[in-house]
Amino acid sequence: MSIWGSLIGGMVGFSLGGPFGMLLGSLIGGKISRARSASSFRSFGQPQQIFALSLIVLSAKLSKADGNVSKEELVAVKNKLKIPDNEIDQVGKIFNQAKKEKTGYEPYAQQIAQIYKNNPNVLEEVINILFYIAEADGHVSQSELNMIQHIGQIFGLNEIQLNSIKESRKSSNKLNPYIVLESKPEDDLKIIRKKYIKLSKEHHPDLLMNKGIPAEVIEESKKKMRAINSAWNKIQELKST
Repeated sequence: MSIWGSLIGGMVGFSLGGPFGMLLGSLIGGKISRARSASSFRSFGQPQQIFALSLIVLSAKLSKADGNVSKEELVAVKNKLKIPDNEIDQVGKIFNQAKKEKTGYEPYAQQIAQIYKNNPNVLEEVINILFYIAEADGHVSQSELNMIQHIGQIFGLNEIQLNSIKESRKSSNKLNPYIVLESKPEDDLKIIRKKYIKLSKEHHPDLLMNKGIPAEVIEESKKKMRAINSAWNKIQELKST
C-alpha cells in the first residue's frame, strides 16, 4: 500500500501539535491545541507518514517561492513523489491547504528539525528531495534556491553539507567530487576516505528507510549514494596521477 493513501485519516488518532497539527486539524475539522509539542507529533505518528507530510507541505510552499505555481511543478509533485491517481485527491487537499494558508514555511521547517533532530541524514534527504521537486521545470530559480538553503539552515545543516547535496544532483561527469565528499583537493586521501565511508553509511538507502524514508522516494537516496561512490572513484583517480 502506498504511504500517501492514509495521510489524513491515518493521522486523526495521533496527538498532533505545531503547524502540522493545525493544518490537518483544519482539514478534518478537529480541534488540535497549538500548545502540543513537536515531540508529541513524533511520538504518536508513524515515521513514514511524518516524512510524507513534510514533503507535501514543503513542496506546496516551494511551489510558491518564485511567485508562480507552474503546471510542471504541480505534475512533478504527483509524479516525482509517486502519488497514485486514486490517492491524489487526498494528497491534493493537504497540498492546496498548505499552499493557500498564511503560515510560512519556516514554522514547518522548525517542527521538522525538532522531529528529526537526532537524524540529520533524514533532514538532508528532505533537502535533496526539495531540490528534486524544484528541478521539475528544468531550472531552480534563485528564490527557490534561497528557500531551500534557508530550510537547510533551519535544519542545522552547514554550508558544506548544503553544497554537497546540491552538487550531488548533477550528472556524474559534471559533479565536483570534492564538494560531494565535503572535502578539499589538498586533503590527504586517507582523510577523504574517512569522509567517504562516513557519508556512505549515513546515506545508505536501507538505513534511511529504517529511519522513515518512504520507499516511494528512496530512489533519490540511491542517486545520492551513486554520487558519493562516483565522487570517491574520481578522487582516487585524481590522486593517483
